[in-house]
Amino acid sequence: MSSKGKKHKGSPNTIALNKKARFEFFIEENVEAGIALEGWEVKSLREGRAQITESYVLLRDNEAYLFGCHITPLPTASTHIHPDPTRTRKLLMHRREIDRLIGMVDRKGYTLVPLSLYWSKGRAKLDVGLAKGKKMHDKRDNEKDRDWERQKSRIMKASKR
Repeated sequence: MSSKGKKHKGSPNTIALNKKARFEFFIEENVEAGIALEGWEVKSLREGRAQITESYVLLRDNEAYLFGCHITPLPTASTHIHPDPTRTRKLLMHRREIDRLIGMVDRKGYTLVPLSLYWSKGRAKLDVGLAKGKKMHDKRDNEKDRDWERQKSRIMKASKR
């Protein structure tokens, strides 16, 4: 079994990561949600053909939906269906969770951002972050902190020699 086609990012269960989300937002809380998928989508996810960097979560009619997630169909997909790679997918969550998220988004100005797509017990799950947007100066501070941590580790490494 070759690992040529597989995309292992982090753990072997991870399908796709949204690294940009942590740069653009302060993530305050994580919520796990299932996704309603079609058969060809599951097969594509097994091959690691998903991208969630441009996607977002909206709450409509007391339900959560994932917009902009791109799942590339396999060339061997069935001939009797016409796959739509960016179709809107319903997120599966408990009613209480959705109600709480609606309250946070509507009243407190939070945003729901997809953070990662992964397998859990054979089912595709989406890690959704309850987030607040960062200002430009916050991003610069983050970058400075990261650079300082990198320099600090280099200095410590050099001093041990």
